[in-house]
Amino acid sequence: MSESAAPIRPESSAPVGLDEIARLVGAAAPASSIAVSGITADSRAVMPGWLYVGLPGLRTHGARFALQAEGLGAVAVLTDPDGAAHASDVGLPVLVVDDLRAAMAKASAAIFGRPSERLAMLGVTGTNGKTTTVALLHAGLAAAGRTAGTIGTIGFRLGAEPLVSSRSTVTTPDSPDLQALLAVMAERGADAVALEVSSHALAQQRVDAIAFDVVAFLNLGRDHLDFHRDLEVYFEAKARLFEPDRSEAAVVWVDDPAGRTVADRIRAVGRPRLITAGTGADVDYRLGEVWESGRMGTAAEVFVRDERVELTIALPGRYNMIDAVVALAMLEAVGVARGDALRGLSGAQVPGRMETVALDGDDAPLVVVDFAHTPQAVTAALQALKGPGRLIAVLGCGGDRDADKRPLMGSAAASLADVVIVTDDNPRSEPPEAIRAEILEGARETAETSGAAVHDVVGRGAAIRCALEQADGRTVVAVLGKGHERGQILADRIVDFDDRVEVRKAWRELSESRSHGGRG
Repeated sequence: MSESAAPIRPESSAPVGLDEIARLVGAAAPASSIAVSGITADSRAVMPGWLYVGLPGLRTHGARFALQAEGLGAVAVLTDPDGAAHASDVGLPVLVVDDLRAAMAKASAAIFGRPSERLAMLGVTGTNGKTTTVALLHAGLAAAGRTAGTIGTIGFRLGAEPLVSSRSTVTTPDSPDLQALLAVMAERGADAVALEVSSHALAQQRVDAIAFDVVAFLNLGRDHLDFHRDLEVYFEAKARLFEPDRSEAAVVWVDDPAGRTVADRIRAVGRPRLITAGTGADVDYRLGEVWESGRMGTAAEVFVRDERVELTIALPGRYNMIDAVVALAMLEAVGVARGDALRGLSGAQVPGRMETVALDGDDAPLVVVDFAHTPQAVTAALQALKGPGRLIAVLGCGGDRDADKRPLMGSAAASLADVVIVTDDNPRSEPPEAIRAEILEGARETAETSGAAVHDVVGRGAAIRCALEQADGRTVVAVLGKGHERGQILADRIVDFDDRVEVRKAWRELSESRSHGGRG
């Protein structure tokens, strides 16, 4: 395993006795105490002195690799009753528990010194807007002079610097890597961390041992139904973040029906401290009038318990302002002064979220790259970009994921854009043409009413070029779905691909062609 791919770990941490870990997770005490200095569920990543966690998998049980972990220096195994049978041939103590993921979270926190207790922890969940809200929180904390870390879809950062580490998951790392990452941030001077909390993370108990200061609920839409059985199960996973003993305070956007359910549950129990946000008269942070502030900015009046505040952000659209209101409430909940919070929020930028791609030339269109990959997100992004000129949308859908949302995304695009170019996203193991066909079905049906022109273009680079060929200085081109991503996942490999790079390349080639009298 290369250094760049290695899981990040703190430089120094006090070893914990295996007997203490056994007591903590409810396992039988080992015959002798052994010092444990690390933990991982990846047998390939084991280092001397670490605890190896053998998790059940879709194809095989991780405990089958206990012998490999022992060879790399593991001092003990933590697993479930099924895994214990597979680990019987190793010469190591085996801790056996029924609730293995909960035990792994507790053990990870203990081994890395319970870092969340030394940090102000801000957690955000919701179908759409987690990444933007975390970036807004980081900007507000920085404006207040706080050294803040961020954890989420676009990576791990401490202040302005990225933290290079392997990723065990797309958004929220598994508990051994997450607790280690928090310990590294604390070790390097962080006093606060804002993180995205995915439904997968909650279902798999990755954040079970984190002491949150404030958590937030943004919204519930259609996503991840390839993992969760249905929307109800998906919601209940997210709702776990708002159980009474998870956090000190919870900010909930109650205009969302699922948010109202979360708020009602919190009121019924009385914990955590509930802070409501929305547009109703009885909320703590009320969003009032919203207006444009420059070509790609937004301003709004916000009433904080009847005190009027003007909030400005450098992102377009009402939906981004909703994230900003939630971020303001969270920042104030952890003691950030309002003036600092407002100053930080006003200048925040989010890679791959309504990110403008600067192009040369008086006839250059406004090109915006955004991660929108759900029907709700596509609608919100295009509503924010809709103006007097033409609007062209480029989008696809990922393979091996919730297929039912594909026609809904096509329909959402065709209801708002003048031109919809359906292309490839991350097809993974599915035939790209089959994915496009499902998106096209929804787009073409809606286009019969909206009048949108719908095109099927093979290859994402070709689709971006097709959009730019039809654009001029009055056109907005929205390239949706991949946002910050720098690779495209195909059936057998990942290839380099960055929407922003492809936009610049295609525009440069078109400009050169036109300057030489070609049609482009």
